[in-house]
Amino acid sequence: VAALQDEKNSLMSENEIMNDRLEQLDDSLDDPNTAVAKKYFTAQLQLEQLQEENFRLEAAKDDYRVHCEDLEKQLIELQHRNNELTSLAEESR
Repeated sequence: VAALQDEKNSLMSENEIMNDRLEQLDDSLDDPNTAVAKKYFTAQLQLEQLQEENFRLEAAKDDYRVHCEDLEKQLIELQHRNNELTSLAEESR
C-alpha cells in the first residue's frame, strides 16, 4: 500500500508539473510577442492561405474539366462531320 501511495504521489506531482507546463504554453500562445506565438500565428496564416489556394485550384480544376468535356464533345462531332464529308467527297469522285 505504501509503495502504491508513493507512486500515486509521484504521479500526482508529475501531473501538476505537466499541467503547469501546459498552462505556460497556453499563456505563451496568448501573448503575441513570444516566439512560439509568432510561429504559431505564422503557421496558422500559412495554413489559411494554403486552404484558400487549394480551394481556388479545385475550382479551376473543375472549370477545366468541364471545358475539356466540351472540347471532347466538339472533337467527336467534328470527327463525325469529317467522316460524313469524306464519304460525300468519295461519292462525288
